[in-house]
Amino acid sequence: MPDLIQTSSTARFPGRFRRADAAPRKGKALKGAFILLSAFFVVYCCRPEEWILPLRYLPVAKITAGGALLAFLTSAGRAERKLKDLPIEAKYLAALIGVLSLSAILSPVWKGGAVSHTIDFSKVFIVYVLVFVLITDIERLRLIIFIQTASVAVLTAISIAKGHDRPRLEGVIGGVYSNPNDLAFAIVLCIPFAFGFLITSKGALRKLAWSAGILVMLTALFLTASRAGFIDLAISGTVCLWHFGVRGRRFHLIIITGFLVTLLMLTAGKKLVQRFEAISEQETGDSAYGSYEARKQLMVLALKGIERYPILGIGANNFTNYSGMWHEVHMTYMEIAVEGGIPSLVLYLLIFACAFRNLRQVRKRKNLPLNHEIFTGAIHASLIGFVVGATFGPEAYHFFPFFAVAYTSVMVLLVKQLDNQPAPEPVASGWRRQMMRSYGEGKRQPAVTVPRGTGRNSPLY
Repeated sequence: MPDLIQTSSTARFPGRFRRADAAPRKGKALKGAFILLSAFFVVYCCRPEEWILPLRYLPVAKITAGGALLAFLTSAGRAERKLKDLPIEAKYLAALIGVLSLSAILSPVWKGGAVSHTIDFSKVFIVYVLVFVLITDIERLRLIIFIQTASVAVLTAISIAKGHDRPRLEGVIGGVYSNPNDLAFAIVLCIPFAFGFLITSKGALRKLAWSAGILVMLTALFLTASRAGFIDLAISGTVCLWHFGVRGRRFHLIIITGFLVTLLMLTAGKKLVQRFEAISEQETGDSAYGSYEARKQLMVLALKGIERYPILGIGANNFTNYSGMWHEVHMTYMEIAVEGGIPSLVLYLLIFACAFRNLRQVRKRKNLPLNHEIFTGAIHASLIGFVVGATFGPEAYHFFPFFAVAYTSVMVLLVKQLDNQPAPEPVASGWRRQMMRSYGEGKRQPAVTVPRGTGRNSPLY
């Protein structure tokens, strides 16, 4: 059968004709793997085992993450992105896990506990890889961020409903939300995303739902009475309102948010105010002041541990044993340095430095689509909130900040896809558009192919 070629009409009408042997358009890559990745985010962020009893006896997080990885590996040839395309921040994360593994094996405190905790933390690298290779468009990125944000909003509502009479909502929800400071930390990291959905959602009902979600998360944060969480909120919220309120000229967001924070401080923030006052008043027997003094002592012990074990540290999650006080040091950077050594701290800082570099690269592009612009600002506010909040809390092994780093890596590629897309052809207007419609020129024509040796290429032409 002779080869088929395009006619010369292709040159005159670009985009209207295609080769007969052209490959069909690919569907969304690795849909099954992405569904399992979404299921993992539901399990990790929403913790359904807290209210579905049979799930407590199943390692659902490992099943969903492992299933997504297996689905990706079995069909990796059809993926748009390959493992060799992983950015430098992924390599820093892998190196960090390698150093922590060596630190755990050689731990001078408790090898078994450090190895177990390092294995648990290493799962974040698998999630990072899956996020990077499976999120290939802005809709998928929105969905993953939606799952994370909506899960935190739902869990904070449950925490308020179940633990309104429990001091600081402590232990109402298990896992990463059991500690009041950790719950406040998760809330602050997700509030910028909630603002992003509030702005980009269509319809009054959806906007009302996201407004209610933001109100619930702010209320829960004040009920935790977390001083670090409040400082984190002040920094992250300022950046968020700068992106969406000032630069986006949505000044009503600044006014409404300021009113809500003031109202919540007067109603739900009494315990928080007392904890701040206790730092300066130094009342004997006051639990807040005692907590402040204990944290100072833990930091001194952490500095001594860094001085004694500067290369590999004492092993992941071993500082509670090493200190003798059975508490973590309330500074993420000291935590990673004393438990993983100074090389781990350097790698840790490099990971987040790469994330901010990614965001600068994305923000340099002009005329970003709305979703790209809004969620780039939300990720920026969330990461700044983490960098500042990490100074006041032990969040070295929390997955949420690494999720945000993965989002920045994906956003860089999504913006590059925009740059590679062909510019749309100008659309005729007025009488010319009517003429095109009348003669069928404005309608898409079917593909036309002719055998080789005919048409203008025929020797008889």
